[in-house]
Amino acid sequence: MIRQATPADATAISHLIISAMGPLAAKFANSDDPAKQLELFQHFAKLTGNQYSYTNILTWDEQGETCGMIMAYDGAKLEVLRRPFLNYTRTKLGFTGTPEDETQHGEYYIDCLAVLPGHQGKGIAKKLFNALFERAEELGHATVGLLVDKGNHKAKKLYTDLGFVEQGEKQLLGGTHYHLQKNLY
Repeated sequence: MIRQATPADATAISHLIISAMGPLAAKFANSDDPAKQLELFQHFAKLTGNQYSYTNILTWDEQGETCGMIMAYDGAKLEVLRRPFLNYTRTKLGFTGTPEDETQHGEYYIDCLAVLPGHQGKGIAKKLFNALFERAEELGHATVGLLVDKGNHKAKKLYTDLGFVEQGEKQLLGGTHYHLQKNLY
């Protein structure tokens, strides 16, 4: 079942965000300690007005467990949504990086997508995408975008099978990613 996330989902959401982000989560937390990474993303998942907020997340639940999630927001709002997170990570955690803009105006940006390993291969990601496409259209967005690590061929294939088209490459905190977009109409 797909539903809008709530603040009570912060722990489950945070585990999924960290899974989706991989090494970037450690960079932002300025720590390889999984507990510190979890604490950081739990803090922001409970709040509004930031890119990792529950308000930007749809979840997939099965038998009372959050098994997957997709997070997206208006690319035109990246700076405003990113600011509280970066201020916190810099002042509280010593993060010194300057992330490049991963999205842009005119794009409903998928920041993270993750499905728990035991639930992968069941079509959950595709269902989350379809629900997100509906949400984007309802909000008046014609284009959905995302980044995929250049080495993640399996994910890139999933996205291209869903109609995403490569638009070029973007850098993000030392990594090179393909920038993909899908026109909704």
